[in-house]
Amino acid sequence: MRPLPTLRQLRYLVTVAETLHFGKAAEKCFVTQSTLSAGIQDLEDLLGVTLIERQSRRKVVITPLGDDIIQRARKLLTDAEALSDAARAGADPLAGDLRLGVIPTIGPYVLPGVMPAARRAYPDLRLFLREEQSARLLSDLDAGRVDAGLLALPYETGDLVVHPLWREDVVALLPQGHPLADQPRLYDRDLLGVDLLMLEDGHCLRDHALQACGLRGPRENEAFQATSVRTLVQMVANGLGVTLLPRSALPVEISDGAPVVIRPLDGAVPARTIALVWRRASPRGRDFRLLGDLLIANAPAGMLPL
Repeated sequence: MRPLPTLRQLRYLVTVAETLHFGKAAEKCFVTQSTLSAGIQDLEDLLGVTLIERQSRRKVVITPLGDDIIQRARKLLTDAEALSDAARAGADPLAGDLRLGVIPTIGPYVLPGVMPAARRAYPDLRLFLREEQSARLLSDLDAGRVDAGLLALPYETGDLVVHPLWREDVVALLPQGHPLADQPRLYDRDLLGVDLLMLEDGHCLRDHALQACGLRGPRENEAFQATSVRTLVQMVANGLGVTLLPRSALPVEISDGAPVVIRPLDGAVPARTIALVWRRASPRGRDFRLLGDLLIANAPAGMLPL
């Protein structure tokens, strides 16, 4: 039989490609740098090609042929993991390792209530979380770096299986003493004349919140773009403007006595639908549906049923 690369060698290669650093790759693979380097050298000798140019101790360059081999290696590794997952899923539901990607505007507000319930219901489940914005999360899912993802719709998900969980609306957060704070609810026209503080581009919550209020496209009154919901809350508390928040964020981000006012938005449609997504070819579809049921049963306060 023709000698074939081992999964270990392919894992070393893919990890070097992701880190572009032999030392960091060795740490991620839990081996010494010399072991990892020898494994890749053995792989190159076996294939008879150069996959990585070692230009210096710090600089690593992937050759054009190496890029192609790495893409194939990722698929082989994903298929091998799927084989193992299929065997485990057939034996026990929601057991073993599960790598879950989650976007930053969901994770802190949804997962704390779910994790204890998951441990009680499925004690053999080891849940590993990876927080990324939506585009990067879907890229990780496609590459097999995560098994499933928790994100907000509408968002283009391609051929993934989409399991909707609940809907969520947004509310306005204003500084105490703001001219609009005396109104029991706000209208979309009220938001046209205020300094609006929003998340920066790349966070889907920004677009979902604006569309829910009938506000689309770039806003001339956007006074600030933040990298996190927590930063937005702090900016509002310091009187710098008004923001729109998902309802699930309120218990976590707003402490008692904070100098802010929460107001509902009249006529606003639910801003987003929270959904669990996974690769259509994954053998763990049953597991992910069980996880979805667990999420639905432990929804944060204020979530709207589908």
